[in-house]
Amino acid sequence: MNISIQRLSKVYDNGRHALSDISLEIGSGMFGLLGPNGAGKSTLMRILVTLMKPTTGRVFLNGKDFSKNRAEIREMLGYLPQDFRFFTKLRTWEFLDYAARLSGIKNKKERLQKVDMWLEKVGLFDVRERNADKLSGGMKRRLGIAQALIGDPKILVVDEPTTGLDPEERIRFRNILSDISRHDAIIILSTHIVGDISSICQGVALLDNGKLSFNGSPEKLIEKAVGHVWQISTSGTDYDILKNSYPVISTIPTNDGWDVQFVADSIGDMNAVEIEPTLEHAYVYFMEYLSNNNLTNDINS
Repeated sequence: MNISIQRLSKVYDNGRHALSDISLEIGSGMFGLLGPNGAGKSTLMRILVTLMKPTTGRVFLNGKDFSKNRAEIREMLGYLPQDFRFFTKLRTWEFLDYAARLSGIKNKKERLQKVDMWLEKVGLFDVRERNADKLSGGMKRRLGIAQALIGDPKILVVDEPTTGLDPEERIRFRNILSDISRHDAIIILSTHIVGDISSICQGVALLDNGKLSFNGSPEKLIEKAVGHVWQISTSGTDYDILKNSYPVISTIPTNDGWDVQFVADSIGDMNAVEIEPTLEHAYVYFMEYLSNNNLTNDINS
């Protein structure tokens, strides 16, 4: 399966350019869409699930134009929006049963079996009789994940899926997505949390102010930060100078001050140690240091 995004732009009525000339190829498996809040990720997601039309540009699924085959494409979609909502008067299992009916599962016995299966998978089986509006924030998010997956979608689009989830729940969710991605499905994961995609996505794109800044593998993105990530032990005014001069990734307290990790192209005679970058380091280097210094990179890497 393949989604082809060709020169996509979106301009809102107030004149704001949410997306500018985006072109991407997304194949089967996990694809991560990274960027800060306001980068245009949610706008792109809404276009991909046919809830919004682009101002210019086109999207194709296996050669079929989204704008001309909306009904057929919607039957293949699962979607978890950032602002997921539900009918508060329904119990947890009733809401999921309603979502299953919307996804086309007509046989009642089959539908209820899938409801129980997904409640078990997302850890909500024990609260299946509880009203959906009485669930905790993390539980509501898990219910949203279940409703997006219950129809066995061939295209799954999830927008900030781990918001409100604790570390154990985030691991559970990543494992579910990894399992689904092995069945010739396209999974697009939009997030500003780098850890959500670092171990499960084969491809990644970075959006910044509605523009595509990077498109390639996580490994290629990390390569761009090699030789540009540093750690130094510092304290007092030196720390203040450092954080005002470079993008700081992490600050770890020590007995004498802080161990600070930061990104920079050069550090002069500073007594810092070069360290191996992670995807988070590479993201900060690419989005903060390069963009702030108006440096250019090859988008497709």
